[in-house]
Amino acid sequence: MSKDKDYTFNPGDYVVYPAHGVGQVSDITSTSVGGQELELIAVSFNKDKLVLKIPMSNAEKTGLRQIASPNTMTEAESVLKSKAKVRRIQWNRRAQEYDQKIKSGNPVAIAEVIRDVYKHPTRGEQTYSERQIYEQAMGRLAAEYATINNINEKDAMGHLENILFSKIPTTTETL
Repeated sequence: MSKDKDYTFNPGDYVVYPAHGVGQVSDITSTSVGGQELELIAVSFNKDKLVLKIPMSNAEKTGLRQIASPNTMTEAESVLKSKAKVRRIQWNRRAQEYDQKIKSGNPVAIAEVIRDVYKHPTRGEQTYSERQIYEQAMGRLAAEYATINNINEKDAMGHLENILFSKIPTTTETL
């Protein structure tokens, strides 16, 4: 991990845990385990009704991080505007790569997944697997986008989908 990332957490901070998405630090407590004192970060994921306790010493290793900067989110939006880059490999291998990018928690990598599996309604339909990956990635990115911009997730998702929709020409071309 790079030196410029902030690994200090305080109650009330919004954070991203790669396996679950955006949560909020609800408490920082100390507990004794095996005779050693452990500092734990309690992260609440209200959407999933889940509270996760992560040892402070493992925060960086588990990927727990502060919410992305607005600049990072702008970079993710740029990725959504760019042309899809679908590798010509078997779907199951691509799906594994997409899953790894989603689980990385990196907004730019998640935007790449969204961009690559998105299909404009006039250009065909997504398969069930593509739709599942798209919805998981969009949910993660929209949650972080909403938190950064202080809007609800539905509006964030609408904004991100508008970016995807706008990159497709509205006129029908004849080949």
